[in-house]
Amino acid sequence: MSVTLELGIEGIGVWAPELPDWATARNVFCGNVETAVAPAARPPASILPAGERRRAPESVLLAVEAAQQACTMARRDPRDLTHVFASAYGDIAINDYLCATLASAPNEVSPTKFHNSVHNAPAGYWAIASGCMRASTAVSAGVATFGAGLLEAATHVGAEAEPVLFVAYDVAAVGPLRDVIPSRSGLAVAFVLGPASSRAVVHLRVALASALAPEPALLHASHQGNPAAAGLALLAALARGQPHRLTLAAGSDRNLNLEISSCPN
Repeated sequence: MSVTLELGIEGIGVWAPELPDWATARNVFCGNVETAVAPAARPPASILPAGERRRAPESVLLAVEAAQQACTMARRDPRDLTHVFASAYGDIAINDYLCATLASAPNEVSPTKFHNSVHNAPAGYWAIASGCMRASTAVSAGVATFGAGLLEAATHVGAEAEPVLFVAYDVAAVGPLRDVIPSRSGLAVAFVLGPASSRAVVHLRVALASALAPEPALLHASHQGNPAAAGLALLAALARGQPHRLTLAAGSDRNLNLEISSCPN
């Protein structure tokens, strides 16, 4: 990226058992409360039809709920938004199930779980439920997934001068995959990004840097190892309502430099 992109954040969404929405997360990051009073067990994801909610895996519910919150806050119709969904590992539980079933009883593989195993399943559920026919991108970049997805979304905003929905999510590793994947929690964060304008709740400058910088301190030990947790540092900066600079990994040899230049009212 040869120039700095000037963006607006119009909407914010977040879901984890102890952070079920942006209002709760903002209170936590500002030190007003430690966690939600009663941690939620399952994201509501109310945009999905009841039957789809029952069948959808955790990764879909997490991503869809955060996306819905961000669109509601931004007062944007989801049908109008190009969307970028980013996940390092996809749905680990589904893939653990597939591997175990294929090894022991391959004829018993569930077709529903099989179609939920693809990396862009949450983006597909979102597009169908919202009726969105805009472009959809699924991003995976290991521990740098949040930054890589944010770069993808920001570049689209800069190129097309239109708002974009960005969602980052990952779930806990299960089964033998726990030995190689450190994620131990489910978490999703979402933003509606657009050109800097009066409807944005905060303005954000984004620039690509080749020099690596120390990772921001982890804000919640329960999300150790979840790549989507890189987004918590940005959420914390937004919650505190002060100008702030932040560096996030966006690949193996590059970072995103973020500058919050104006803050929410």
